[in-house]
Amino acid sequence: MEAFATALPALSDAWALILQPVVLGYLVLGVVMGLAVGVFPGLGGIAGLSLLLPFMFGMDPILGLALMIGMVAVVPTSDTFASVLMGIPGSSASQATVLDGFPMAKKGEAARALSAAFASSLFGGLVGATFLTVFILVARPIVLAFGLPEMLMITILGLSMVAVLAGRYALKGLAAAGLGLMIGTIGEADAGGSLRMSSYDLPYLTDGLKLVIVGLGIFAIPEIVSLLRQDRSIAKGAQLGGGWVDGVRDWFANIWLSVRCSIIGVVVGVIPGLGGSVVDWIAYGHAVQTTKDKSNFGKGEVRGVIGPESSNNAKEGGGLVPTLLFGIPGSGSMAIFIGAVALLGSGSIEVGPGMLKNNLDITYSIVWLLALANVVGTVLCIAASGGIAKLTTIRFTYLAPFLFMLISFAAFQSGQNFEDLLALFVIGLIGIFLRRFDWSRPAFLIGFVLSNPVEKFTNQAFQIASFRFRKSFDQGIEYIFSPIVIVLIVITVVSVFFGIRQAKSIMAEGDVKAGSKRAPVIFLLVIAGYLLTAFINASMIPDYNMTDKVIPLVIGGFALLCCLILMVQMMMRPEGDPIFADKEVAGDEADAPYGLWSTLAWFASLIAGTFFVGFILALVGFLIAFFRVRAGASWPRTLLLTAAGIAFMCLMAGALNRDFPPGLLQGMVDLPWPLK
Repeated sequence: MEAFATALPALSDAWALILQPVVLGYLVLGVVMGLAVGVFPGLGGIAGLSLLLPFMFGMDPILGLALMIGMVAVVPTSDTFASVLMGIPGSSASQATVLDGFPMAKKGEAARALSAAFASSLFGGLVGATFLTVFILVARPIVLAFGLPEMLMITILGLSMVAVLAGRYALKGLAAAGLGLMIGTIGEADAGGSLRMSSYDLPYLTDGLKLVIVGLGIFAIPEIVSLLRQDRSIAKGAQLGGGWVDGVRDWFANIWLSVRCSIIGVVVGVIPGLGGSVVDWIAYGHAVQTTKDKSNFGKGEVRGVIGPESSNNAKEGGGLVPTLLFGIPGSGSMAIFIGAVALLGSGSIEVGPGMLKNNLDITYSIVWLLALANVVGTVLCIAASGGIAKLTTIRFTYLAPFLFMLISFAAFQSGQNFEDLLALFVIGLIGIFLRRFDWSRPAFLIGFVLSNPVEKFTNQAFQIASFRFRKSFDQGIEYIFSPIVIVLIVITVVSVFFGIRQAKSIMAEGDVKAGSKRAPVIFLLVIAGYLLTAFINASMIPDYNMTDKVIPLVIGGFALLCCLILMVQMMMRPEGDPIFADKEVAGDEADAPYGLWSTLAWFASLIAGTFFVGFILALVGFLIAFFRVRAGASWPRTLLLTAAGIAFMCLMAGALNRDFPPGLLQGMVDLPWPLK
């Protein structure tokens, strides 16, 4: 009863917070932005939130949350367009939708497939929000009992799950998470101030890498480059056909399938790290298993759309459970969400037990915003279907330069340094090769985000435990091995055991064909080389700053061991084994008319031009050259598109009071805005 007495005023306050015209306006804006991002295959919520991240600093908390929740909620709905109309998974959470959604579109039933998907997504999103409401109410007293050892243990649980369940080879997932953790430790340590993998010869690295740069580099750049290499329109046709009402009827006729798959989505979302890469396949498998006549699956069975779409929206509510309650990201987008919340307002809001204790009204505001965003997102998706279907027939070559433009601008806002653009390019390269060789990018990103909490909880728990052990052995043991910690240890061990058994059926980057040994082995050697360098660098920290070196040494050593075992396996196995997965062997990557390096050279030219003449002048040259040479556009179209891009950039920077990256020219000549 006490829990209800505390929660009811917070629930009322939450409604008062969000039922303001300005808050609802920001929610709709976030939904529109999420709709725009979700249409492009592969970008998803991670890239979208990464673009928003630089603008969250100092924003009113409820407005910033409305903007982010609007985007997070609608991406799993809007990515259905890519899956149904294009036959390309809009994100990792919509891979299974392609199997039956695209065949329905080819039969002229695109509208029926989309309406069934939107109805399922709306229902799943509302189920996720309802579950989150009840779970916070019930779990709040337990969560508030969590201390440092408990938080450290649940962080380890999250890391173990995301690493083991990240792909067909558990060792790749573990190594990817370890690599993300090690890159997350770059810079000045919080405890003793020691420098790791940085020096004052490279002052940029002293503060470490920013989350917005890592998020955009790991996810957005690889997908943009991949689509650009194929040089075609995203979809071949824009015919939706009829059947909007039929799709809703299909959903209602299969409502119990939608209920079951929504529950699956919530449960999978609660487990840190599983998220979208697996939930739709589990739901699709359940839909197949519970259907008597299985012959139509893969040929246009509407149940094959309803199941995955119900689950992938419900998982957002489930994913917010570990995110809000423990500060452990339930997915890659939740990892970005955690970083963004810390930037809001005065920085006093921090996800985890403290949020439930001090900001319960804001916690419930997130729940209600999630529910509202699902409703608004579904309505907008239905209303915009015709226009979006036409948009997908535009050659991606005309869209890519604008995406490069936005990504570069957003990355620069994270630190206001030209080096931000260089870091974006380097991290983008890492993302491209992780994607190519079937290494889990979500595992890498979540490892990066959790690097600081792992170190903080470990050091603080160690100091308190040492003090208690000095008092008595019993007090120390009681502090470390509390009942909650013991339960979490058991859960971690059990989850790892079953996770390793199930890992073979989970594909980190889809069904990637295997190739020769050479390229995957070279990539593994590069990863191992960096880990070894970071390990040696950490070992050189003086022993009196032991707290600064322990975590990098332990994680680096473990990740190196994973790489060593992988290397032995690669040496023993024949070419063609799945361990040598390589996207350049078969599929869109192998058949692409343009090569990787020639495509990346365009992005590199924008960065190089910025170094010399500043962002706006470099952007003018980049857009004109790209549209004329790469896209083969006429001069009038080239100049019109270039002017539109520059005008949009100036409008955005002016409205947000942001600067553009300067170059050598700006240091020598006093130029007017926006050239300076």
